[in-house]
Amino acid sequence: MDDIRSIEAARDQVLEELRKIRSLRRGTINEQFFTDKRGDEPVRRGPYYVLSRREGGKTVSRRLKPGEDLEQARTDIAEHKRFSELCTRLEQLTENLGEKTRQEQGDEKKRRQPSKKTKS
Repeated sequence: MDDIRSIEAARDQVLEELRKIRSLRRGTINEQFFTDKRGDEPVRRGPYYVLSRREGGKTVSRRLKPGEDLEQARTDIAEHKRFSELCTRLEQLTENLGEKTRQEQGDEKKRRQPSKKTKS
């Protein structure tokens, strides 16, 4: 029973951490550079920051403004990573909880069942 209580406590902690996440974004931030060929020598321009993610089998990209927009996107992407890790942990704990619960119920049934030997 202590195992079940400790697993439930760990699950509650993970759920509380999930509740604290207020904003997240899927994707990655990429830097883009462009070569400006106007003039005698090409000039490299950038970096320009682009948030990209897969959606419906396609890549969706959006340019980010330097400063707050970029920093918020970085924070949100980090929160998405944390969200994914917490979901994996919740899944593991829930599987363990189910396993322990079934195991304990099986142990109880074994203790309760009368002997199969019957007197005739």
